[in-house]
Order: sequence, then C-alpha cells, then structure tokens
Amino acid sequence: MLYPRTFLYAAVTLAAALTLSSCSGGSPAAESAGPAASQSTAAFDSADVTFAQMMIPHHEQAIQMSDELLAKDNLDQSVVDLATEIKAAQKPEIAQLKDWLTAWGEEENSMSDMSGMGGSSAGMMSDDDMMALQHASGADASSLFLKQMTAHHEGAVAMAQLEIDNGENADAQAMAANIVKTQSAEIAVMAELLTSL
Repeated sequence: MLYPRTFLYAAVTLAAALTLSSCSGGSPAAESAGPAASQSTAAFDSADVTFAQMMIPHHEQAIQMSDELLAKDNLDQSVVDLATEIKAAQKPEIAQLKDWLTAWGEEENSMSDMSGMGGSSAGMMSDDDMMALQHASGADASSLFLKQMTAHHEGAVAMAQLEIDNGENADAQAMAANIVKTQSAEIAVMAELLTSL
C-alpha cells in the first residue's frame, strides 16, 4: 500500500522527469528511451550495488567453469547442453550488471576480490577446485562440473535472495528473482543428471 507522501513523491518525481524530457528537445527515440534508461538509476541502495558487484565475478566464474568443461572430449551431451545454456544466460546478465554499476557511479569487483569467498556461502570455487575441474576428463569431468556448479548456483540463489529481500532497484530485483527461478531449476536438473552418470 502506498502512503500519501510516498505517492506524492513518486508523482512529483515522474512529473519532473516528464517535464525535463519534454524540455530537452531530444529526438523521439531518445525521449522514448529516457524512462527505461532512468529506471536503473531511479532508486537503488547499497544492497543493489553489492548484488551487482558480487554477481559479476560470480557469473564470470560460472562461464569459466563452463568453458573448462566444454573444452573436453567424451562428455555427456546433457551436461554439455547445460553448460552451454549457463553461458548463454549469464553473459547478458553480466553486461546488464555492469551497465547498472556504471549508471550508479560504482566500481566493479574483480574475480580476485572474490578470492576469499572460495568455499563460502557464495559458492565460489577455489583455485584448487578450478584446477581439479581442469584436470578431470570424461565422466569424471561431467560429474565434478555438476557438483561444483550445484554449489555455485546455490551461492548465486542465496545472493539473489538477499537482493530480493533488501534491494530497492526494481530492475535488479527482477533479475534476482529470475536468477532464483532459473538457477533453482538448473540445480534440480543437475541433481537428476548426477544420478544418471
């Protein structure tokens, strides 16, 4: 339920944005992009920033893990398909997260900034974990990938839930909800694949 003051503030903010847009003399295309572009900066808090800063290297490691697996031979095709899907889903999310941090005037974290998170609730793989995946082959590689990616996804789901609970930006919360939904489904798929290998 919106309180009157909140509603008034939202209405004034919208009116001001529309006034600025109409006075800017920009092209119709630029004006039509305005509200969508401003959505990412309209409201955000420290939880939104932390979500973006942490999820970028987390997604980057998932892509690295997928690349390690996809470079191998004699793999189960279902595991190959899953790794391919993970890459396809997470690359555009990384781009969006980076765009938000730029719009918010915040810095990115690098993979090394997350190095202390190996084995933590974030599900980040340690250097030893990554080395084990690199050296594994065949069915062992498929099994290890599924076990590692399950832990990795569980960390992502936990991070996304924190954003849902504490974030302010509607777009970031929508991405977080999608991460919870899709990665929870992939965790279930990976559990089934592990029983069939």
